[in-house]
Amino acid sequence: MDLVLAATDITTNLVSLLQYPFMQRAIIAGILMGLLCGFLGSFVALRQLSFFSHAVGHAALVGTAIGVLIQVDPTWTLLPFTLIFGVAVLYLIDQTDLWSDSVLNIVLSGALAIGVILTTFIQGYRGNLMNLLFGDILAVTWTDISLTGLLLIISVSILLATLRQQILLTLNQAVAKVQGVSIQFHRYLFVVLLSLTVAVAIKAIGILLVNAFLVIPAATAKLLSHQFKPYLGWSVAIGALSSIAGMVVSGALNFPSGPSIVLVQFCLFLVVFIAVKLYARFGSVNLRNQRS
Repeated sequence: MDLVLAATDITTNLVSLLQYPFMQRAIIAGILMGLLCGFLGSFVALRQLSFFSHAVGHAALVGTAIGVLIQVDPTWTLLPFTLIFGVAVLYLIDQTDLWSDSVLNIVLSGALAIGVILTTFIQGYRGNLMNLLFGDILAVTWTDISLTGLLLIISVSILLATLRQQILLTLNQAVAKVQGVSIQFHRYLFVVLLSLTVAVAIKAIGILLVNAFLVIPAATAKLLSHQFKPYLGWSVAIGALSSIAGMVVSGALNFPSGPSIVLVQFCLFLVVFIAVKLYARFGSVNLRNQRS
């Protein structure tokens, strides 16, 4: 009886929360970011760029600090900074014979140090800056939602229009080169989209969690399918559905929104992992029994 009353209270609270404009904006933003990060994350995971997006996310602290220092909405300083940073890092990787993870570690550490030093010049209240570290999806504005929606349309249009080249480039760069694919052009184009995605997602998800949005749905999808197009569909679906589920958990239990969504994504990954392992074990046993 107590459990029924608790469930009823949670449902009532959720319904009342959905009537607030900030909650409606948060759900729309969560779905759009889930779709965008799930779509781009499927390429990020296969191209082993998760550390690259991690570096861009942490370096974004510099762009955020610059915005606070010059008293401009950090969104407008994050976008150009992450774009320039992402392209510059890829250029640096191409122009040196160092391992890419070494270059990424160097620039990540340097950018993070600059960002922390810049924050010491910020006078007064720093609460907004701290929110960007951990994200606050309830604080997104219609401008943030519009930017996310526009970037989703641009990313889907570009990558689906060049899907054959993207698949070749993702699966085997040598074959892509033989087939006449402009590898450098498509690499830099993808990094531009990835850097802008990290920038628009940071306000809602936070610098420390943005990489999870890109990696976990794609990793879960990889467990479900080894074919590219179904894998892509699973990644997008998991990204969007986990955002909705995370928002429900956040509203019902009064948890922070960004961490709630990532927790749902993590739990879903564990469930799928266990289910796939059990199916592989008992499915093969049943198949052997049928043959014998």
